[in-house]
Amino acid sequence: MGHEPHHLPEHGAGIDVFGVLLPAVVLLLCAGLYLRLAHRARRRNPALGWSRWRTLSFGVGLLLLAVALLPPVATFAHTDFRGHMVAHLLVGMYAPLALVLGAPVTLLLRTLPARHGRRLTGLLHSRPARMLTHPATAWLLSTGSLVPLYFTPLYDTATSHPAGHWLLHLHFLLAGCLFAHAIAGPDPAPARPGVRTRLVYLGCGIALHAVVSQLMYGGYWVQIAAPAVEVRTGAELMYYGGDIAELLLAAALVATWRPERRPQPGARPQRRAAPAPAGGSGL
Repeated sequence: MGHEPHHLPEHGAGIDVFGVLLPAVVLLLCAGLYLRLAHRARRRNPALGWSRWRTLSFGVGLLLLAVALLPPVATFAHTDFRGHMVAHLLVGMYAPLALVLGAPVTLLLRTLPARHGRRLTGLLHSRPARMLTHPATAWLLSTGSLVPLYFTPLYDTATSHPAGHWLLHLHFLLAGCLFAHAIAGPDPAPARPGVRTRLVYLGCGIALHAVVSQLMYGGYWVQIAAPAVEVRTGAELMYYGGDIAELLLAAALVATWRPERRPQPGARPQRRAAPAPAGGSGL
């Protein structure tokens, strides 16, 4: 672990314009698109509607991304490892959970024309999509990627270039969304295993997150060119902030779990009545 100040003056000029306008515009476009699709879903099926809680959750996710990607947090993250860790937690753990609970894929399937909806459904059921959305893959891409990032020169190499920061943010966001979706997402997931298996993968994620943060705090094998106090504080943020995020993910898993009812021995199967249309709070 190095003790040199972790400052990146070479791209300080790009933060004011490109680094602010680009994420702000993208986040506003995402918010506008989601609201438009939600309005279309309510208009197409007023009885089913679209859950305002889903809309609120997606909005909270975008707000968390805005906090992480815009000043002052973005400026702090470019010049201090502690700021990087705050951005990592927001972009890679908290915002993905809120975005995933907004069920954007379900909303898209509700509003797409039938032909495009069938294509998207076929894509979700394809072998590559099943492999990508499996909890094992999501775990490797999200929590597992922290090992090469912080215990090899990869972090310093990436953060020495302006594009490297954006690539790190993009990786954190996509991998975090993938893991949250695989564990507790409300969107369709044909390859998603049972609750017990998902809890095992979540436990593995918690364990590896704790090990990485403790090794980082102790300065063992860490290759980050930053003062030791920054690395230790960043490790504490990762440890405690990650615990809270993973507890929220576990709560989401429990909240979205619907156990299947097993018929009692000797009981006659009953004919199920046609389900009534869901109210406005449904998916």
